[in-house]
Amino acid sequence: MKDGKAWVGDTVHDEATDRKAIVTDVQKGFTFILRPESGGGQPWTAEDPTKLTVIEPARTTVR
Repeated sequence: MKDGKAWVGDTVHDEATDRKAIVTDVQKGFTFILRPESGGGQPWTAEDPTKLTVIEPARTTVR
């Protein structure tokens, strides 16, 4: 999560498509590329990033 919003690595619910996904890329700060959480499948672009709800933030590794 970045500034309280979805970011790369977060598991999200995409309200526009009613699907769970993982954010794989954020282009230009507002185009979110998502992939299915499990089972494979084609990635998609979030139609409205404001409709992404973070279910689980990305895990960070502390060394």
